[in-house]
Amino acid sequence: MKYNVVGYFLSEGFRNVFKNKKSTFSCLGVMCATMLMFGLFFAIGQNITHMVENIEDSQAIRVFANIDTSEEDLERMKAEIESIEGVEPGIKLVTPEEAYNEMKERLGDKQDAMDILEPSIFSYSYVITLSDLDLNDSIQEQIMKLDNIKRITSSNQTIRALSVIGKWVRIVTGVLLAILIVISIFIISNTIKLTVHARRKEISIMKYVGATNSFVRTPFVIEGVIIGIMSSVISLLFVGGAYNWCANRMRLSETIQTIGVNILSFNELFAQIIMVYVILGVGIGIIGSAISMRKYLDV
Repeated sequence: MKYNVVGYFLSEGFRNVFKNKKSTFSCLGVMCATMLMFGLFFAIGQNITHMVENIEDSQAIRVFANIDTSEEDLERMKAEIESIEGVEPGIKLVTPEEAYNEMKERLGDKQDAMDILEPSIFSYSYVITLSDLDLNDSIQEQIMKLDNIKRITSSNQTIRALSVIGKWVRIVTGVLLAILIVISIFIISNTIKLTVHARRKEISIMKYVGATNSFVRTPFVIEGVIIGIMSSVISLLFVGGAYNWCANRMRLSETIQTIGVNILSFNELFAQIIMVYVILGVGIGIIGSAISMRKYLDV
C-alpha cells in the first residue's frame, strides 16, 4: 500500500493537538485572548474611521455668486470649480428660491419675518464637497480668483478638527494593531516552544532514525495551523456576538442618533475580520512552530 505522507502529517498534527491537551488549551487561550483584543481594536478603529468619514462627507463649502450673474456665467463657474483638484464632481446649485426657503426653515417660529422679503435678494450658490479636507484652504483660494464670486462660507475650524481626528484615529489604530501582532507572535512562539520541549525526546528519536528536518517539523507546523484556525473560529464567534450586542445598544443611544452617524454592522466588517483572523491565526501558528523547532533541529 502506498504510504500517504500528507495523510501522515495531517493525522500527526491532529493527534498532537488532542494528545497534548494542556498545551493546546494554553495556546488556544492565549491566541483567543489576543485575537479578541485585536478584533476589539479593529472594530473600534473601523467604526471611528467610518464615523469621521461620514462627518467629513457632510462638511461642504458654499460658494455664492454675484446677484447679477447670468445663467451662462453660472455654468462656466460650475465647470471651472469642478476642474479644481480636490473638488468632488456633481456640485449642487442652490437657487435663490431654495436659499429663501432654507432661511425660513432656520428661523423656525419666526419665519413669518421673511414674508416682507423676496427670494430675489438671495444669490445663486454652489454647495461643494471636497475629496480631501486638507485641501480646503487652497481650494477656497483658487475659487476666490474666479469671476463673479461674491463670497465663500465654510466651517474651516470644524473641517480642520475632523481632518486631524481622522489622521490620529488611523495612526493610533495602526500602531495598536501592529503591537498586538508582535505580542501575539512572541507569546504563541513561547507557548508552542513549551509543547515542543515536552516532546524533545520524541524529536531526538526521529532524528536518530534518519528523519529529515522537514519531516520532523511539518506535523508541528500543522499543529500550529490547526490551533490557529480553531482560535480564529472561536474568536470570530465571540467578537461577532459581543459586537452585535454593543452595536445594537449604541444605535439606540440618543448621542449616536443626535450626531446622525451609522454604526457599521458586523456583516460589513465580517470579510475583513475573518481575513485578518485567518492570516493571523495561520501565520502565528506557522511562525511560532518554526521558531520553536529551531532549537531541536540541525538547521
